[in-house]
Amino acid sequence: MANKNQKRVKAVWRGGIAFEGITEAGQTVPMDSPAAPGGPSGPSPMELLLISLAGCTAMDVISILRKKRQDVTGLEVNVVGDQVEEHPKRYTDIELEFVIHGRDVDPGAVERAIELSEDKYCSITAGLRPKATVVSRFRIENEPALAQE
Repeated sequence: MANKNQKRVKAVWRGGIAFEGITEAGQTVPMDSPAAPGGPSGPSPMELLLISLAGCTAMDVISILRKKRQDVTGLEVNVVGDQVEEHPKRYTDIELEFVIHGRDVDPGAVERAIELSEDKYCSITAGLRPKATVVSRFRIENEPALAQE
């Protein structure tokens, strides 16, 4: 019996040490090593982990802020991860910076949205903790209000 919560993906070798990740739906993502001759043809799996963290928490935060009727016009999540030097080169410390663009965005709403993502919704954060320390900060870039007609 198949578990409806199962996800199936695969990695297919494309030569050298490059692979292509493929989802059940057929979406693809290249993967390579920073040490690949001539330079990498895609992000490394460890970079993809940070990208996954950024995407996971960003989706949560934008969804929560929309429900709170915040006038968000843009959202970026910048991530820096510190790895140990010995194998397996896991992340020990990860810092996320949320940059929210919008009009009259409530800092309390942003803080709460990030907290909910980190503590309840983002499965990537949950998978990284407690081995890695994950800390977040944010800044709001205010945009002028739209002119009334």
